[in-house]
Amino acid sequence: MPHPTSPNARSAASSTAADPVVTPHRPDHGRPLTICGIIGYVGQRECRDLLLDGLAQLEYRGYDSAGAAVIGASGLKVVKRAGRVAELETALPKRFRGTTGIAHTRWATNGEPTDANAHPHVDASGHIAVVHNGIVENADRLRRELVDAGHVLVSDTDTEVLAHLIGDPAGGPAGEPTDGSTGDPIDDAARPPLEERVRAALARVSGAYGIAVVDDREPGRIVVARNGSPVVLGIGAKEMLVASDVAALVRHTDQVIHLDDGELAIVEPTAYCTITLTGDRPASGERTPTTVTVRAADFDTDGHDTFMHKEIHEQPAAVDRALRGRLDRRFATAHLGGIDLTARDVLGVRRVKILGCGSAFYAGLLGAHLVESLSRIPADAEVASEFRFRNPVIDPDTLYVAVSQSGETYDTLAAVQEIARKGGTVMGVVNTPGSSIARACGTGVHLHAGAEISVTSTKTFTVTAVVFALLALHLGRVRDLGPADGRRLIDALDALPAQVAQVLASEDDAAAVGARLASATSAFYVGRVGAYPIALEGAQKLKEVSYVHAEAYQGAELKHGPLALIDPDVPTVVVLPSGELLEKAMASANEIRARRGPVVAVTDAAATELDDTAFDAVLRVPRTEPELAPVLLSIPLQLVAYHAARALGRDIDKPRNLAKSVTVE
Repeated sequence: MPHPTSPNARSAASSTAADPVVTPHRPDHGRPLTICGIIGYVGQRECRDLLLDGLAQLEYRGYDSAGAAVIGASGLKVVKRAGRVAELETALPKRFRGTTGIAHTRWATNGEPTDANAHPHVDASGHIAVVHNGIVENADRLRRELVDAGHVLVSDTDTEVLAHLIGDPAGGPAGEPTDGSTGDPIDDAARPPLEERVRAALARVSGAYGIAVVDDREPGRIVVARNGSPVVLGIGAKEMLVASDVAALVRHTDQVIHLDDGELAIVEPTAYCTITLTGDRPASGERTPTTVTVRAADFDTDGHDTFMHKEIHEQPAAVDRALRGRLDRRFATAHLGGIDLTARDVLGVRRVKILGCGSAFYAGLLGAHLVESLSRIPADAEVASEFRFRNPVIDPDTLYVAVSQSGETYDTLAAVQEIARKGGTVMGVVNTPGSSIARACGTGVHLHAGAEISVTSTKTFTVTAVVFALLALHLGRVRDLGPADGRRLIDALDALPAQVAQVLASEDDAAAVGARLASATSAFYVGRVGAYPIALEGAQKLKEVSYVHAEAYQGAELKHGPLALIDPDVPTVVVLPSGELLEKAMASANEIRARRGPVVAVTDAAATELDDTAFDAVLRVPRTEPELAPVLLSIPLQLVAYHAARALGRDIDKPRNLAKSVTVE
């Protein structure tokens, strides 16, 4: 099957960015990557508060330690603390002044969350500071070499190794860099520029990274580099910013440049240029910036007590954006300009394989069900983290779909690279154009869900399910789905935003169920066929945000083991879409009730179809077409999890041990 072409100008509004296909470095390592947020500034403003604000916008990427470094009149100043960004803000001196600076918020995977392990890290001379997202795979060997040369390293991190390598490229003793032949300090005139020292250090490194580096002997400059971990430049008026995520930039500029893998940038207040890490081409000068579509207001709670609550209530608008311009009533089909699959291409597809992690995987399970039901193309979903390790057979007639909210999920990116290496066709379904997965796929669908800040995914799950319905409709209309069914689904899709709003209007009912689940130590979620992915997602939401243990099962599997755990203290949420499976799903609920287990029903069935007295609580959503019922049924479960967490006093937007953009293996 021919590879789909990149999005053209006509379809760009409803697709991922039309970037070339790139193949980032894929580290095969046993160590995890460091998840973090990076922000940097160079310009004419005092940058202390700007850096803190950027860290606050990035804290969902990591929140167990934070630090900042600025270059002021007295040289380099570094302050870092274990804990949240608020603790760093308290620790920063009032006169932490400088117009060049970098800062970092961390989620520990390499070294415990301590002051010493927090970023930035400095070199032996104290002139250079580095912040880093990624992994130095050969850090142990490089650390031994540095220690043997007399360096004193004070942290357990691989990032400190980078700082010492950049500060002392000749590998001499600790302190000022030395001339390798004489051991004398290198004077300023003889010292290579910072970008050359960074490039030389990275040439010795194996692994993935996004880094930002400053040297107080070269004020007014930041050097950044990328290999497998995102780095974005923000273009301002006589100022420049760098970050690992546009979330930190949108309050200051809407013009950004995404670095490619294997690329280094030198950033100054009024200019930037890029070179390759191998130095095989000269500085490339300015590229055309991309305009960021998210707004600064997207990163405010807007009167809600948490981002999760705000984002749950943004779903009617998010679904509307996802549908806008994509429904074709004339031909009773859907248009997804970013994939540009011709009818011939679609007829050549023999299987669809969807890859994702966490909620993206659960959305993929629902997507596979929709694709197979509507197009009659065999389809399945698989956890991306396991895919490449089983040495998969890549079939040229299979359409692979990579799903990721952030577009940076490392395991999914690695699966994309494995497919591309073996000649497969892979498209992305992401919420972040310009992200690593969007760029690696080169073709795909933009979710248009808007910024999602809470670690717990809500609106991106819903919108991903809607996008899969559009994809299934598109494939189905080329294959076996008739125009009458196409129009039926278009009408149902068109009604979804208003129906989502109806579900949200019944929040109090879901809040009451959430308060009941908060008192449980464990809960089950049950569903069949298309309802099973919703049960999985509901259980995931409850446990990740409230910390109440929850498991999901296919309804018929209860009697094959899990029923042994049912008792009056273990509630079960049964997802009961109306239709031909309603009676069978009710049989599962009856099995639980017979064992005195409390049962909550989440359904679109009318009261005449369902005996409400058979349940401890019933949450109803509006009736829609059977294929789309799971989209609506997932929303009460989001509200249940939210209110359970609220009743328990949890940190809802930042659940313990989790981070939003999972760039770890």
